[in-house]
Amino acid sequence: MTRIALITGITGQDGAYLSRLLLEKGYRVHGVLARRSTDTLWRLRHLRVLDEVNLFDGDIMDLSSMIRIVEQSQAQEIYNLAAQSFVGTSWSQPLLTGMVTGIGAVNLLEAMRIVNPKARFYQASTSEMFGKIREPVQSETTPFYPRSPYGCAKLYAHWMTINHRESFGLHASSGILFNHESPLRGIEFVTRKVTDAAVRIKLGRQKQLKLGNIDVKRDWGYAGDFVQAMWLMLQQDQGDDYVVATGRSATVREMCHIAFERLGINYEDHVVVDPQLLRPAEVEALLGDPTKARQKLGWSATTTLEELIAMMVDADLRRVERE
Repeated sequence: MTRIALITGITGQDGAYLSRLLLEKGYRVHGVLARRSTDTLWRLRHLRVLDEVNLFDGDIMDLSSMIRIVEQSQAQEIYNLAAQSFVGTSWSQPLLTGMVTGIGAVNLLEAMRIVNPKARFYQASTSEMFGKIREPVQSETTPFYPRSPYGCAKLYAHWMTINHRESFGLHASSGILFNHESPLRGIEFVTRKVTDAAVRIKLGRQKQLKLGNIDVKRDWGYAGDFVQAMWLMLQQDQGDDYVVATGRSATVREMCHIAFERLGINYEDHVVVDPQLLRPAEVEALLGDPTKARQKLGWSATTTLEELIAMMVDADLRRVERE
C-alpha cells in the first residue's frame, strides 16, 4: 500500500530534499503551503518535484488548518520542518519566532494527537539548542543552553515532542540536526552568503564580503544526506531523539578559504569583518556526536565539507552567470 507523508516547511531546503527522497521511495507526498512570502516554490521546481507533490493551503500557527490537513491527507508520517529558521532574525522578531517555531510545532502535534494518533511524527530540532556548550562534543545527553530566541523556541518544541511521546504514547522523534547546507540554502545563511559572494567577486560583480564573527566553529553537513536520517527515524519501532551531524567542525574562516580557493582567489583579500553583523549572544562552537544515529539508524554523513562547498560554489556560478 502506498505510504503517505505530510511535510510542513515543504518549500524550504530540507522540505524539498525530503520530498524528493520520499517520492523516490514511492510515497505520496503532501505539503503545507503558508502563503506569507513570494515565490517559495523555486526549490521544489529546481529538484523537479513540484508537479509530484500535493500542496494544502494552511499555516502551522493555525490549529484549525492543521487539524483539517492532517485529516484530509491521511498521512502516516508527518514531518515538521516549518520554522522561522534564520537565527539572526530571531532577535528582531522573537515573538514571531516563538509562535512559528515553538507553538507551531505543538499545534501540529495536537492535530496529530486529535485526528491520527497512530501516525509517526518527526520534529526538526537543532544544534542551536546547545548554544553555550556544556561539553566539547554534543550528544543526545548534553545539557541545553540556547543563546538565541530561535534556539529557545526550538527547545520548547523539542521538549513538547518528548512530552507528547511520553504522555500520549505517540511515535514522535526529534532530529537534533547540526548545520546542514546545500545549493538550495537561502542567501541569508552564511554558507550561501559566502559562496554567492565568492562567485560575484570572481566575476567582477562585487569587491567585498562583509561577515560577522568568522572564527565561530560549526559542524557542517549536506542537507541531502540529513533528510535520509529524518526518514530513518520514522522507520524505527519506537520514537526517539538523535543527533545528526558529521562529527567534524570548521570555522567560518576555513569555510571561506575552501569556497574562494575553489575559484582560485584568496579570501583574505575580500572578506571584511563588520562589527554590525556580530550577534548579541554568540554560539562559539558546535560539534556533534552522531554515534547513536550511526548505531541505531545505520546513518552517517557521506558528503565532506569540501565536497559540499564545491557543490554550492559551482551551483552559484551557474546561477550568477545566467543573471
